[in-house]
Amino acid sequence: MTKGELILRAEQFTADSPGNYISAEVATAPEYAGMQLYGPPIFAFGRPDDALYTKYKSPQVIGSHFLAPSAWLPTVKTVISFFLPYTERIKAANARDYLWPADEWLHGRYEGQLFVRDLSIHIQSTLSDAGYASISPAFDPRYRVADTKLTSNWSERHIAFACGLGTFGLSKGLITEKGTCGRFGSILTELDLPKDSRRYQDTYEYCTMCGACIPHCPARAISPAEGKAHQPCLDFLDQVREKSAPRYGCGKCQVNVPCESRIPLSR
Repeated sequence: MTKGELILRAEQFTADSPGNYISAEVATAPEYAGMQLYGPPIFAFGRPDDALYTKYKSPQVIGSHFLAPSAWLPTVKTVISFFLPYTERIKAANARDYLWPADEWLHGRYEGQLFVRDLSIHIQSTLSDAGYASISPAFDPRYRVADTKLTSNWSERHIAFACGLGTFGLSKGLITEKGTCGRFGSILTELDLPKDSRRYQDTYEYCTMCGACIPHCPARAISPAEGKAHQPCLDFLDQVREKSAPRYGCGKCQVNVPCESRIPLSR
């Protein structure tokens, strides 16, 4: 199985799967029934022995609780990272104001994450049918979120950075060629596929530090000097969860900014 074949099957599944569309049964309002969540996914393929995975164990990055790819799957040969970009409808809805997340965005965050699981399972099944073991750490029983809720033992954004999918921004979102608005997933597999090179050197290389995200944050959690402070962001998400459970999210820092749907122009 080639990278192209795997990507094509993922694209077809994303286009055709009912999970990528809000059903009438779960829609929070009739106008959301049938709403598409994601456009076609983009992929990057990395090495399981990348030196970054050792660096991620540093307290200044993730911490010692981070588990490298081989800890999840000892026979791993390829790390697959993917990004599912939200549709224009979801992005536009969340940019109407900067007070409270739009219902469309909350569907994208909650039902959208369920679809990340569906796509991960589909990719794993595709690899298994071809004779290659694989797992998705974020949906593995060993997956854990740290007590502080700030980090976990597997970070989709950091995996995407290592694989070459994009760099971080001031708001701590990851900027890909399709922007920041969307969800990430990853698969570890025994299938040995050609690795993509990172087209960047710096952690924040794609971010122009323009600060457009700062006034959009309802929690006032982003500053020009420090970037995003996680705790105010988490506190606001708790408020959203109390009001909209089981749905939650925000994403105001990701919409109507230069990195919403692309890599912004260099400074």
